[in-house]
Amino acid sequence: MGFRPFICRLASQHGLLGEVDNRTDGVYVIVQGDIKSVDRFSNDILQFAPPASHIKSIEINTTQFTGFDCFRIAESKAVDNQITEISPDIAVCKDCLSDMENDPQRINYPFTNCTNCGPRFSIINGLPYDRPNTTMKSFRMCERCSSEYNNILDRRFHAQPVACNSCGPVYRYKYSAKSLINLKEILAEVSLQIMSGKTVAVKGIGGYFLMCDALNNDAVKELRKRKHRDAKPFAVMFRNISAVKKFCFLNKEEEEEITSWRRPILVLGQKEILSPDVSNGLNTTGAMLPYMPFHYLLFRSIKTPAVVLTSGNISDDPIIIDDHLAEKELFKITGSLLSYNRQIENRTDDSVIRIIDHKPSVIRRSRGYVPRPVDLKSDVEGILALGAEQKNNFCIGKGNQAVLSQYIGDLKNAATFDFFSETIEKFSKLFRFKPAFIACDLHPDYRSTHYAEVIGGNLNIPLIRVQHHHAHIASCLAEYGLDREVIGVSLDGTGFGSDGNIWGGEFLIAGQEGFKRYSHFDYVPLPGGDKAITRPWKMAFSYLYKYFGDSFDFRSVPSFRSIDDRELILVKEMIEKKINSPLTSGAGRLFDAVSSILGLCAFETFDSEAPMRLESAVDFKTKEFYTFSATENLNFSETFKGILGDLKNKSVSYISTKFHNTVAQAILEISEQIREETKLDNVVLSGGVFQNKYLLEKSMELLSGNRFKVYTNHLVPANDGGISLGQLLIASKIRG
Repeated sequence: MGFRPFICRLASQHGLLGEVDNRTDGVYVIVQGDIKSVDRFSNDILQFAPPASHIKSIEINTTQFTGFDCFRIAESKAVDNQITEISPDIAVCKDCLSDMENDPQRINYPFTNCTNCGPRFSIINGLPYDRPNTTMKSFRMCERCSSEYNNILDRRFHAQPVACNSCGPVYRYKYSAKSLINLKEILAEVSLQIMSGKTVAVKGIGGYFLMCDALNNDAVKELRKRKHRDAKPFAVMFRNISAVKKFCFLNKEEEEEITSWRRPILVLGQKEILSPDVSNGLNTTGAMLPYMPFHYLLFRSIKTPAVVLTSGNISDDPIIIDDHLAEKELFKITGSLLSYNRQIENRTDDSVIRIIDHKPSVIRRSRGYVPRPVDLKSDVEGILALGAEQKNNFCIGKGNQAVLSQYIGDLKNAATFDFFSETIEKFSKLFRFKPAFIACDLHPDYRSTHYAEVIGGNLNIPLIRVQHHHAHIASCLAEYGLDREVIGVSLDGTGFGSDGNIWGGEFLIAGQEGFKRYSHFDYVPLPGGDKAITRPWKMAFSYLYKYFGDSFDFRSVPSFRSIDDRELILVKEMIEKKINSPLTSGAGRLFDAVSSILGLCAFETFDSEAPMRLESAVDFKTKEFYTFSATENLNFSETFKGILGDLKNKSVSYISTKFHNTVAQAILEISEQIREETKLDNVVLSGGVFQNKYLLEKSMELLSGNRFKVYTNHLVPANDGGISLGQLLIASKIRG
């Protein structure tokens, strides 16, 4: 992130002599000069540090130095097996954008960068972060770039990816049987393709993406068809912040986040519809701004204010980074491919963020965030935590830091599992990590669990299996450095419970070392096992059958009228005879059931579609909630009775809002019960259901208003993308 060049320039401004070097345990600076200048220098480090830098601490020691006649950058050094932090990839800065218009050597250069911006994690393959340890090593700097690189007063001083039109990477565009290498011609042709309704495959920083006009519904429909992505919302890149404000609601915190150097996808309220097929009926848009120089060049050429920008893959496979594989797979989808001749070393999807309770909450942690570590108060050295099955990432422990991998995905997919195992090897090499202890999920059939068993056996190292929902709570304890028992509310869809059932609506008394299950959502059968998750109507049937029995008239509920009688009879028999119908307390399944009853989603086409559509329906201001019972476990029979009654004369929006209020009220009442018995008043809310902005903010409002102190995830996802951090912390305590 240009910290050494920054130190160099700052020392020169203060008339100090000495040197700075990058060591595996941090940045080491020697300054020789009078004490007042040194004091001003150290104060200015904090005040003027590069925007993407994050200074953990400054340690100052006074000693005698002589012999320096200038200030210089010394050769990087390795100290034991410690590692210095690696910068995430940084969006192109304003100065470099200006160079693309004014610097003769970088006019329209699509890879311009400096010490304040450009690729970092995506191109590094070794430490220290010097050019020979990046995929820029094959590009020899021209005389001009070399001069900038070695000039202490230049902002490209020691910028490892520095390049220009004369010496850097170049784009190549292939379409039909033609191939273009002239950038002006490439931009004209890509623009023509997009504005005529075609899709183009484009190589980004951390992988290939598919791009089409976000206002052309035929183009978006065709992309869905070719990518085999039926209904899941697409992310959209807008031309500029004005275009974002035209189509999305944007508050101050959201504007700060979407314009930050990380440039994430930000989930925003939808003001004006783009193509209807972009968000597919949801009231939110995944919005982002340009972050590569090429994006800016492209928007100069095209008229549309927004393009769909979605991962370049097929179905659930990882985003493609290999040029040959991209040509083989993506060219079939698009008929055109824009690539460049610099290798992507580390695959990274775009990160996804949502502002909840005025703070950024991570939904998918990848580009712009990885591999920046999470600082802990525990020694986690040598622990490898392997995460969950879906939304997987893993985590390695280095001293008092947790280094989380980028978003990996669903490990049931063979290509994704290969990505998982390859990335563990890369992280082990990059961060000089050798596992001495392994943590994995309690679920016996997760592929991450099987991997843990194999690695643990091969290396003969201890393995600890961590209960899923305890790991959710512990991930939040890790973020805040909380080492005490808390009231843990963990709401998600699926997690293997210590009683052998499927958990997901859990109220725990939890600490870093262990937990006690206090209460949970009612158990209901999951007819058909995991397959029922994609058929929310089956969960609706299961809840109604549990609470109202065989006499209930399912045809009285409009959403069941489209379900074949034979299907209803089959599900009923499965439940009665306990055939492939494991018990679940999953909160996600409750949301599925209500979503189906309201006619919002009976058949899921993407993960969590039913709960997302239920949240999207919340647009009614009421504090009302349905009746429920919390005397033992949470029983929602009266809730369903109320919903069915309101279904006759109330709007879907009203019912959805009232249902969300009910869950928030249930969280409050169970928390109050626990406080009365234990005197605990710290509540941790974690699990994928708390990605629901309305539910989380409503729950926090009720809890805070009743004198609870509330914690929730912000640095790592509340969903299963945060599980590995929780596993790491728990393992550190059990290991001792």
